[in-house]
Amino acid sequence: MTGQAIAERLRATHDALIGAVTALPEGVRTAPANGKWSPAQHLEHIRIGLALTNKALGLPPILLRWRFGRPNRPGRDYDALVARYREKLSAGGRAPSRFVPKQVDENGLTDLQAAITEHVEILARRSARWSDRRMDSYLVPHPLLGKLTLREL
Repeated sequence: MTGQAIAERLRATHDALIGAVTALPEGVRTAPANGKWSPAQHLEHIRIGLALTNKALGLPPILLRWRFGRPNRPGRDYDALVARYREKLSAGGRAPSRFVPKQVDENGLTDLQAAITEHVEILARRSARWSDRRMDSYLVPHPLLGKLTLREL
């Protein structure tokens, strides 16, 4: 998937997610159930991840290379990443404390949706600027999956 295709998919996926959460009844959007995060907390978790991803993509490439090294394996496709993520969760993997979302109330939901949309636009612009070769040759850390290429992230 090219940087431009990634940008388009980012926009579409996040628009659909925000739409799905918005369509839920008031109260359901912000209520945790059975010890799990609420839909609004999932959005906050995504906002945190987007903000950190944007920060990483805003760094000079030489700094990414120095800090995280070079890939020593071929990149994985989306389905392989999802399978690995689910495997890690099944093995007891959990979000580190800095990624655990705070409670979000109905009043904060609109601001949260706007923040996600803004972060997605920044990420889409930055992703579109990276060539395919460069996306596969730089690594960044993921708290559950370890080092990922920029394309994988």
